[in-house]
Amino acid sequence: MTGTGAMTPDVITDRLRAALATAGLADAGPADRDLGRDRAGGAAVLDAETTQDMLTVTVPPQAWVAALACARDELGCDFFDWLTGVDELDAGVAVLAHVYSLAGRHHLLLRTLLPGEPRLATATGIYRGADWHERETHEMFGVVFEGHPRLDPLLLPDGFGQVPLRKDFVLAARRERDWPGAK
Repeated sequence: MTGTGAMTPDVITDRLRAALATAGLADAGPADRDLGRDRAGGAAVLDAETTQDMLTVTVPPQAWVAALACARDELGCDFFDWLTGVDELDAGVAVLAHVYSLAGRHHLLLRTLLPGEPRLATATGIYRGADWHERETHEMFGVVFEGHPRLDPLLLPDGFGQVPLRKDFVLAARRERDWPGAK
């Protein structure tokens, strides 16, 4: 988080927490609690981690669009860089979006974890650039982006029917012979 006028990670996290609490989507309490439900069974708590120049904030899936809107409107993150998925095995599929503030010169990585069948609201209403990234993430990780204008295939042939970047996908070459590093 460098640059003149850059927001500190604490300020960014506090603003996100306040915006989501106002929307009834997240707890406005301290950041030292784990992601999940607070003790009273209230709204989900945000989890934040800072590494070098990157602040990563994990939000609950129901707060995904509100967190992106807050990043754009409240934090000045006007540049949508990328969105992708990560297969976290039994935990589910994580969806990550990297946004950047051109004026404030700060990065923000928003993350959400989707257990079970991965479904998430589309970010295309907040950042038009999310369209292609969501299509690719749908095709490669099987995440269904609800409300997306068209989740047409980008890279795979029509009717492929599998998600090649999930860890349970078996590569055709591995059916023929074992991975050399496995011995």
